[in-house]
Amino acid sequence: MRELSVPAVYYRTPDGSEPVNDFINSLPPEQQAAIDLCIDRLNMLTPSMPHLPLPHTSQVEGELRELRCHYGRMLYRVLYRRSGNLYVLLHMFQKTTRKVPEAEIEIARRRWADFQERMNAAQRRPPRAAGHDAPQKRRPSREE
Repeated sequence: MRELSVPAVYYRTPDGSEPVNDFINSLPPEQQAAIDLCIDRLNMLTPSMPHLPLPHTSQVEGELRELRCHYGRMLYRVLYRRSGNLYVLLHMFQKTTRKVPEAEIEIARRRWADFQERMNAAQRRPPRAAGHDAPQKRRPSREE
């Protein structure tokens, strides 16, 4: 029996926006495709598999990790954490320094705390899958 994969999902703010997805969508199509391939690597992992090794990911602090994506000389990082059977993509930025800036880590920390608080609430809206094969947001029809 094949073990199910652990999907990557976009962190969603209380207002419904998805900062990592918005960042990816702001990039040229070739760069979007390169980042989607990186995210797809996470989507291939199963619960019994360890994290992706270097050069694909590295630990930032505690359970916070960075997915290391690049397109040519452009370096991008997606900060993420595992929540049960999900990888939550919390924050994305273009990397221009040797270390991950503390301000970028702090954004991921705040989003993780918000994610946990809202996912533990009685009624919640589940996160949306990430990656180029993931189902997209349903757009309202003209009749709605």
